[in-house]
Amino acid sequence: MNFFWVLSGQKIKRIAVLVVAVFFAAGIFYAEKKNIQVFLPVETGPEAIYSVETDKKQLALTFDISWGEERAGPILDVLEQKGVKKATFFLSSPWAESHPDIVKRIVDMNYEIGSHGHRHDNYSTYSEEKIREQISKADHILTKLTGKKPNLIRFPNGDFDKRVLRIADSLGYTTIQWDTDSLDWMNPGTDKIVQRVVSKAHPGDIILMHASDSCRQTHEALPEIIDKLRDKGYEFVTVSELIAGTKVKTDPIE
Repeated sequence: MNFFWVLSGQKIKRIAVLVVAVFFAAGIFYAEKKNIQVFLPVETGPEAIYSVETDKKQLALTFDISWGEERAGPILDVLEQKGVKKATFFLSSPWAESHPDIVKRIVDMNYEIGSHGHRHDNYSTYSEEKIREQISKADHILTKLTGKKPNLIRFPNGDFDKRVLRIADSLGYTTIQWDTDSLDWMNPGTDKIVQRVVSKAHPGDIILMHASDSCRQTHEALPEIIDKLRDKGYEFVTVSELIAGTKVKTDPIE
């Protein structure tokens, strides 16, 4: 958007100065004088990471868990049987607190654990105080259960706004989204889950899957997903390894 001022007379000059001051205070300023243009961008603050730009054929398998006890075990079984040493699990803290045995298994298998918040709700609808409370509560529970403070967070429903991102950042968290959504939560059929993930996967990808009980087909699709991605030359890494020292993408690939 371009802003131009044609000044003629002292009164218009005063108005122009006022308009410039208002936009400057808002972090936006664009002026033209003697063919010189100046643009000061609005400060964006922290952003969510969807993938990374890399030539390496690496990607991250990620699993959200917010409820249930029947699906996490079979998914961990598949990862173990297939020799997948690295993956990232985003755990809802109430679920983690009520399933310490499964959390321990994830920890013992050396998988990365990130926060999935406390209440499974849209945090963008919360006050700043409540956002901070929910992140902090999950932080305390997950740190106690795993012995390590998480530094990655994926918000429930993938929902956030600039306030949520800013508060998470102030609490030491990087917000992680995804570029490839398996849509396993829709239970569309094993073949469709496999086809969607394998066809969309790309170097630097973060793949979203779930290990909650509502996702009944993920553990059935996972073996073929792993095999086909390996056949394409992909290596599985944690989210932290994927984003370390690389240029992150803060917008999903269409």
